[in-house]
Amino acid sequence: MSQISYVGGMHAVKALLKANAADTRSLMIQKGRRDSRVRSIVSLAQKAGIVVHEVSKHELDQYAGAIEHQGVLAEFVGEPVGNEQGLFELLDSASQPVLVLVLDGLQDPHNFGACLRSSDATGVDAVVVPTDNSVGITPVVRKVASGAAETMPVFQVTNLQRALKKLKAAGVWVYGAAGEADTPIYDLDLTGSVALVMGSEGAGLRRLTKEACDGLFNLPMQGSVSSLNVSVATGVSLFEVCRQRR
Repeated sequence: MSQISYVGGMHAVKALLKANAADTRSLMIQKGRRDSRVRSIVSLAQKAGIVVHEVSKHELDQYAGAIEHQGVLAEFVGEPVGNEQGLFELLDSASQPVLVLVLDGLQDPHNFGACLRSSDATGVDAVVVPTDNSVGITPVVRKVASGAAETMPVFQVTNLQRALKKLKAAGVWVYGAAGEADTPIYDLDLTGSVALVMGSEGAGLRRLTKEACDGLFNLPMQGSVSSLNVSVATGVSLFEVCRQRR
């Protein structure tokens, strides 16, 4: 079922208008804003036939709530994130090799948004998250993702271990990030279809998730810090896939 939500911030609204103009009902801009970034967003909206309203900052703040709108706010009618069936339909139609990012229970919207941004930058085909104990696509996620929340296909699955097994059955190699792993990511062959599985903040991968992976990898650390923030580790790992596929 479609749901109404608001997208705020220059990057997020611009990406929304480029990727999903058909699902954007209206655009609100703050009265008095005439800078070039606002003008370019208004131009995109007008070309798509989207109604543009000029409203006071007070009114915009009321609509936005906790969203940092930067003077622009779009009303968006979209589908919730996809499901397991949609995930495999997408992967079946994707050009090979595929790249999937699996996030095992991220709780911090800033981390999720940063992971989506890295996913967009590295050509990830799908981002998979569990239905329970995982942050959804909130206004903060959209803000941090800088438009990637509007372009990246995100799929929720009720049973992550089952989804990983189905990925393997479909010919996708599944590798999980774990600090205790013996194999550096640089020793893996990531040129084929792969899914990288990243754990939650602090706890890392759950035991059953690890058991569902084909193998585990680590990111070699040279200094005194023992681990990286999950969104940083995700970015490093995804760009290693890109490096190997060049």
